[in-house]
Amino acid sequence: MAKHEPIELKMSFHEHYKVMWPFVKPYMFRAVLAILISIPIGALDSVIALALKPYMDIVLVDKSAQSPAYIPFLIIAFTSIQGGLNYAATYLNTWVGTKITHDLKRALFKKLLSLETSFFDNNDSGLVIQRFSSDCDTACTGLLDNLKTFVSRFFSSLSLIVVLIYNSWQLSIIAIAVLIFALMPLSSVKRRIKKSIARNVEETTKIYTNYNETHNGSRTIASYNLQSYIYKKFDSTLINIFKLTMKVVQKTGWMTPLMHVIVSAGIGAVIWYGSTLIVEGKISAGNFVSFITALILLYTPIKSIGKSFNNVQISFLAIERIMDILSIKPKVENCKNPRTLRHVKKEIEFRDVCFEYNKDVPVLKNINLKVHAGSNIAIVGNSGGGKTTLINLLPRFYDVTSGKILIDGTDIRQYSLESLRNNIAVVFQDNFLFSGTIKDNILFGKPDATDEEINEVLRLVYLDTFVAGLEHGINSEIGERGTMLSGGQKQRLAIARALIKDAPIVILDEATSALDNKSEAVVQKAIENLMKNRTVFVIAHRLSTIKNAEQIIVMNDGEIAESGTHEELLQKENGAYAALYNAQFKNS
Repeated sequence: MAKHEPIELKMSFHEHYKVMWPFVKPYMFRAVLAILISIPIGALDSVIALALKPYMDIVLVDKSAQSPAYIPFLIIAFTSIQGGLNYAATYLNTWVGTKITHDLKRALFKKLLSLETSFFDNNDSGLVIQRFSSDCDTACTGLLDNLKTFVSRFFSSLSLIVVLIYNSWQLSIIAIAVLIFALMPLSSVKRRIKKSIARNVEETTKIYTNYNETHNGSRTIASYNLQSYIYKKFDSTLINIFKLTMKVVQKTGWMTPLMHVIVSAGIGAVIWYGSTLIVEGKISAGNFVSFITALILLYTPIKSIGKSFNNVQISFLAIERIMDILSIKPKVENCKNPRTLRHVKKEIEFRDVCFEYNKDVPVLKNINLKVHAGSNIAIVGNSGGGKTTLINLLPRFYDVTSGKILIDGTDIRQYSLESLRNNIAVVFQDNFLFSGTIKDNILFGKPDATDEEINEVLRLVYLDTFVAGLEHGINSEIGERGTMLSGGQKQRLAIARALIKDAPIVILDEATSALDNKSEAVVQKAIENLMKNRTVFVIAHRLSTIKNAEQIIVMNDGEIAESGTHEELLQKENGAYAALYNAQFKNS
């Protein structure tokens, strides 16, 4: 199996933008509206500070009886408007964020379904869950929530700066200089945390994998008393995540307290210099109180902006990871203007086929083989000889490294993947059954099959009596991965799925090797029904099951060691097949 291949393609910002734009475009109006609504939300912060100047000058300093009674009502009115706008912006942001998140998840899932088998060989389930699902939530929801905050804070800052300048341009110079100095550390946040966040994501994928393995391997864990080992593995991952999280804090956590210090120094400087300006008569007490109020309203969110900005950068990094995935080009895909394979008339040919999972490590070496339509061919050999790999090339689970596989003289890469696979039915050693009913799983072979057709294939695979005894018949639930069925019943249901597909090519990959003798006998009868009038490739470990094959191919170290019928191969002196057969016969 190939080593893990990193998904990241390291696209440029412009490329990320081009890939992301189609997901944002349908909701641009609402997104822009949410941003526009955030502008007055922020700008209205200045109302309280601006209202304090006349109130202080008229009531507290001049002690005038003619107090501006409208000011408290004005503040209440503007605050009410601000609250309503805040709700509208939050609603729109959530609507847009959820829509984009779901569209991204759809696109990522569609991408996942298009990826070749080697992708799943190289990447574990934890990475798939993290990168194809969790990153969407981090990217969209986190970004839009913080974008609303930043827009409102930005325009709040602008309006408050106007109030500062209106009250005292001298004090404003100090306040703005301190503000710029406080925000300077934010420019390097992304660079500081990028590597730690990437490693954190990698470790988080292991958490998902641990959960998945614990669920699927529960019996193995129990039978081998692996609870302690699995727990230590899980705990080790959590410790690594903790260390990486603390590294991010070490690199960015100092920004908030630093901003507190800088802001406090700014307020102190303003109070000191403002007192001098009041004494000199350059500003009134109302100006000063209004200025200080605006300054505190301006500085308060700045003191905690480091954390929000951190979250924004994490969202941007998640977006980059998503865009990199969406830009992955499948290694196995349709050619331009593919042909449609409708049936197999003449033969299937493997011509000088070579294949390797890892570069310069050949698994198949110059395979040449012709299989006539309607014939039955068995492939045998020692474990690791390349039997399954050879057969996996036919439905293009992988593409050949060199050479060709032809159906009726046409390279299978010239056929569309859909039509090629529509003509091939596969029964694996460990068949995957989906949660749902018996009927659901059979319909994957032929979605428009009638109940009569389903009952007929159940009869052919000797499941009719079993299904008839169930309370809900073909509508009985089988559980996740078919947990409600025995091993033999699972295999026969998989054969029923292949049988109803009625494909001209059938691949049987050690379909009975995991069964006991009684189950094997029943499944073998079902297989015989499946093989009728079809081109069949059988990978067999038990040689007794393939005696009647028209041709037997013996694979050894990625090459065809010998071929012939059962009788012909047994007659070969020191032959590879005879050695396998005799060894199995002696052990039986």
